[in-house]
Amino acid sequence: MKRIILTVLAAAILAMTASAQMKVEAAIDFSPENENIIPKEIYGQFAEHLGSCIYGGLWVGPDSEIPNIDGYRRDVLQALKDLKVPVMRWPGGCFADEYHWRDGIGPREDRPRMVNSNWGGTVEDNSFGTHEFLNLCEMIGCEPYISGNVGSGTVEELAKWVEYMTAADGPMAKLRAENGRKEPWKVKFLGVGNESWGCGGNMVPEYYSYLYNRYQTYCRDYSGNKLYKIASGASDYDYNWTEVLMKNIGSRMHGVSLHYYTVKGWNGSKGSATAFNEEEYYNTLGKAVEVEPVIQKHIAIMDRYDPDGKVDLLLDEWGTWFDVEPGTNPGHLYQQNSMRDAMVAALSLNIFHKYTERLKMANIAQIANVLQSMVLTRGEDMVLTPTYHVFRMYNVHQDAVHLPVAYDSERFTDSNGRQCPYVDITASRNAEGTVNITLTNVSLDRTAEIVVNLEEKGKAQICGEILTSENIQDHNDFGSPDKVRPAEFKSFKVKDGKLVVNMPAKSIVSLSIRK
Repeated sequence: MKRIILTVLAAAILAMTASAQMKVEAAIDFSPENENIIPKEIYGQFAEHLGSCIYGGLWVGPDSEIPNIDGYRRDVLQALKDLKVPVMRWPGGCFADEYHWRDGIGPREDRPRMVNSNWGGTVEDNSFGTHEFLNLCEMIGCEPYISGNVGSGTVEELAKWVEYMTAADGPMAKLRAENGRKEPWKVKFLGVGNESWGCGGNMVPEYYSYLYNRYQTYCRDYSGNKLYKIASGASDYDYNWTEVLMKNIGSRMHGVSLHYYTVKGWNGSKGSATAFNEEEYYNTLGKAVEVEPVIQKHIAIMDRYDPDGKVDLLLDEWGTWFDVEPGTNPGHLYQQNSMRDAMVAALSLNIFHKYTERLKMANIAQIANVLQSMVLTRGEDMVLTPTYHVFRMYNVHQDAVHLPVAYDSERFTDSNGRQCPYVDITASRNAEGTVNITLTNVSLDRTAEIVVNLEEKGKAQICGEILTSENIQDHNDFGSPDKVRPAEFKSFKVKDGKLVVNMPAKSIVSLSIRK
């Protein structure tokens, strides 16, 4: 009996310890030595011809019964405007290296159909092409990022696409005008191929480097438009790819890409997006934060070849990758989006903020109905995902000065030996002097008291917002579109120049401080 009592008592003590409130003290550097700006492009999006990302997600056509503006879904357009999308990458992805741009111009009824052999064998009618994409970017006020076809295209094809989009005069400008657009578009970002080590051609880096140098030569600047040329970079841990490109291409590229997915494994099950246990949850976060040493190692290689920092690093594909939802086409990559995805988004963005001296863009995959999407659509209905809410809460950091934060949080170690903080913090100051602090508590069962030393004593206007839910598996679906949504947050106080924040478990909090 005594042993049983002691065992129960020990278990009770362990339970109390596990649920005890974490205490974190944080010091914000309000006058950093280097005032690094968080480029708005860190909040970039990615729209590929994949599943219902384009057709049904962004585009329904002008004759659709779904409310639309010139063929674009009215509800999605508004959601993207509210998100302040800074840049959007298109048409892929793997699709880019099988896309021939001339098939997507001219009268829609005359455009040839094609089989999307990369993604589910879907037959597309090419009704969404160059004009539709670039007009969409103008409508929501974002910069277009064009991924050019190197894998199955030609130098001439890519060169004439650039001319078609950006030249004010000449044969391609004449063709564009015949198709309804007299004035050229401004197109800054041009990707020369995509995943050339894989679906973009299964190349070795030496061969791709030679191709890049050839293709980019003929992509000209027209009519005052200045191209920012991006080389197809490495996947995850392929540091040799970055090494070879930096050595063989160097300053002939403005940026080099990197792809990193929070994925369980490429072979077999990647796990459910919503039916996961505690171990799977923490393992997912562990994989997400492993992007930091990956970024560090690629940057270290770039620093050796480019000590002046003239070539940028662009993480132009990132996000979670789980099994598709039951009953959907495996090639359409339609997955749900839970509070776990929101945590991955917050932790990832916090990391990106720290490396913007070299990291100048990130594009989450993807904008609608695919992987870690912003919105899900079904017929006339649309829901905003938990990840959408994170991006909307975080857009206050766009083009703001990054303020380094020193703090020491308890950490967990996942089953793969990766460590991750329970509490994570990022901060910035915008042009008006408002300080924005975003805090994340990933613990499933422990609250956190976070004490932040403010710049100076005195009154300040503080408003807060919180994203949380009863269960980490919670998500928004068409029958319950608002199960996970932000709410006003007031669990904070200021005393003697210190901001004390009490965060619930599994929550993300955004605070704006105005003097």
